[in-house]
Amino acid sequence: MINTNLHEYRVWDVPTRIFHWVNFITIISLIFFGFIMLFKKELGITGIDAKVGLKEVHIIIGYVFLANFAWRILWGFIGNRYARWNQVLPGKGFKTTLQRYISSVKNGAADQYTGHNPMGRLAILFIFLLMATLAVSGLVRAGTDIYYPPFGSLVADYIAEDGTNPDSIRPYVASGTDEEKVAALKAFKKPFGLVHLYGAYVLMFMIVLHIFFVVRVEIKEGGSLITAMFTGKKILTKKPVDLE
Repeated sequence: MINTNLHEYRVWDVPTRIFHWVNFITIISLIFFGFIMLFKKELGITGIDAKVGLKEVHIIIGYVFLANFAWRILWGFIGNRYARWNQVLPGKGFKTTLQRYISSVKNGAADQYTGHNPMGRLAILFIFLLMATLAVSGLVRAGTDIYYPPFGSLVADYIAEDGTNPDSIRPYVASGTDEEKVAALKAFKKPFGLVHLYGAYVLMFMIVLHIFFVVRVEIKEGGSLITAMFTGKKILTKKPVDLE
């Protein structure tokens, strides 16, 4: 039987949708090149030029990711209702809203939302914090590994031997560098590398989890979540809780 009690709601604006897909593409690309760097020896990729080249591609994509992420943070203050942070992240009265949603799911009549449901808000909060962590640790490694902005010039100045032009220093080449300062730099950057690596693993897990729950909600609760990120419109079968 066809459900005729359908209502269409315009939800995600164009900038929000563009952010989502640019974010998806850049993260997948970063993961792809990250794995190549991680297993370069097994792939037969050797030599300093190849090592630096891979990191340069990874970092440039990272800049696109960061610019897109920064834009989304700004858009959360000036975008439409559903792009705003008070509609995206957990806020006042969230515990009660979450309990009501979980109860509705258990009863087999899940509440519908024009924006994100409470579990979605929690997931977004965690993913955004994770993305911020990856962005910061990535910028630190970009500067300390191959002297890219915004910290690269400071790092090169720090490790350069007296009388050596910092601009002449090359990644992974000891010539012109102070041995003790290079050792100190390695100790400093190592924790950032570990955070970046394991943060990426957690993000990959969250991506899989995100896709799983989007599909589950689409099937079990409706709401056209997947098509809404293309069209900006949700189609719901009952009055949304966030419009009550």
